[in-house]
Amino acid sequence: MNEMKQKALTYLAEHRDELEELARIIWENPEIGLHEFFAVDEVCKVLEKNGFEVQKGVGALPTACIGSWGSGKPVIGVLGEYDALPGISQKVSAVKEPVVEGAPGHGCGHNLFAGGSLGAAMAMKAVMQAYNLPGTVRFYGCPAEETLVGKVVMAREGVFDDLDASIVWHPGSVNSPGGMTSSLALNSFKVNFHGVSTHAAASPHMGRSALKGVQLMDIGVNYLREHLETDARVHCVITHGGEAPNVVPPYAQVWYYIRAPFRYQVEAIYARVLDIAKGAALMSGTTYDIEFITGCHETLPNMTLSNAMMAEMQALGGPKFSAEDYEFARQLTATVPPETQEAAYRGLIAGSAKGVTKADIGEYLCESIVPPVETYTPMAGSTDVGDVSQITPTASLVTACQPITAPPHGWQLVAASNSGIGFKGMMVAAQSLALTGIELLTNPALLQAAQAEFKNLTAGKTYQSPLPEDSFRS
Repeated sequence: MNEMKQKALTYLAEHRDELEELARIIWENPEIGLHEFFAVDEVCKVLEKNGFEVQKGVGALPTACIGSWGSGKPVIGVLGEYDALPGISQKVSAVKEPVVEGAPGHGCGHNLFAGGSLGAAMAMKAVMQAYNLPGTVRFYGCPAEETLVGKVVMAREGVFDDLDASIVWHPGSVNSPGGMTSSLALNSFKVNFHGVSTHAAASPHMGRSALKGVQLMDIGVNYLREHLETDARVHCVITHGGEAPNVVPPYAQVWYYIRAPFRYQVEAIYARVLDIAKGAALMSGTTYDIEFITGCHETLPNMTLSNAMMAEMQALGGPKFSAEDYEFARQLTATVPPETQEAAYRGLIAGSAKGVTKADIGEYLCESIVPPVETYTPMAGSTDVGDVSQITPTASLVTACQPITAPPHGWQLVAASNSGIGFKGMMVAAQSLALTGIELLTNPALLQAAQAEFKNLTAGKTYQSPLPEDSFRS
């Protein structure tokens, strides 16, 4: 390992307490998307303390921020997040026990995400300053990832347009770069039906049920599912269906997610679903309107950057967990049904390189570096990182911050995200990102190869935001 990279690791070791404290205090003050006012203030305090030029409220979002250091090219972005999930408050305990019943909790580890990404940017800045390296390092504080809003809005506002590359990570249960893993493109929207209320028994012929509009629409969408691409998903909840059985509901609402491997597929399905809404309104004698919430693109993998990340991760090795960490992981794992544990292993193996086995991943906690999948593979979820990846070469990695079989967005992850398990994984992520960033700053051939791969995959197409021009603008 060269002198610059060793300096980055030394820097991170010296600032470990500061980064863990940031992750801890965000965990202790969880905030849902677009309400992360405490988190963004704490992130900005650390940025300012460490010499970054800070902008708050960027990209039309009050809880978004950018911390920049340096000047000129190349411009390397490090993406960070800090939003929590609603309703999963949990103590650092192997027993389900909320801190505050019904309150948010960091069940996706975004408190660690903030600390790890910020640490990487800080280490890159320290190396650039010490060795007088040209270029700019830029930390992006991105809100509301869980609702797939933050980076999509920021992308529409152009805040990523001058990046030469971006790097990102996410807490996970193994240690691996993204490889050829993608994500599903998505549209999130609500359909509001409006009818006429009346007495459901005395004068039903005088009413027009908005709930029937919702029900008929969902029946139509159910019949559509047979004719969708294999990997497409349409799921929904009825958020409002009426107040009482003896009143014909004058208002009802259904909220849909449409997901598919590619953006053009989402748009085609969305058009068909809107036709179904129109038909449901005609059948029920109601009217309707569409409330488009957000949309996102699929993630565009960059194997050039992923291979560079893999090399750095292999040189570092995975987290070294203590006996106490393993015992806590064992206790958390005991709360997960055996069939869920087996399903978790199957999913991890499917998302890894050919030949990876359960033994390669480990038991309770993963300390190994797991090679990623090498063929284009969409994961089941969606992320707004996808929109950044359509603008600039982007690569991601995961590190083990939780027990291997803990269910995503579960209370077990909230507990692990403020424990030694989470903090050790966070520091490995900070190290891996920092070393990858330094390689991009000092190896023009790597950056050129990543950009050439990006241009080949985008085939000259420019990024088109899925959002209406006026959404999320006050």
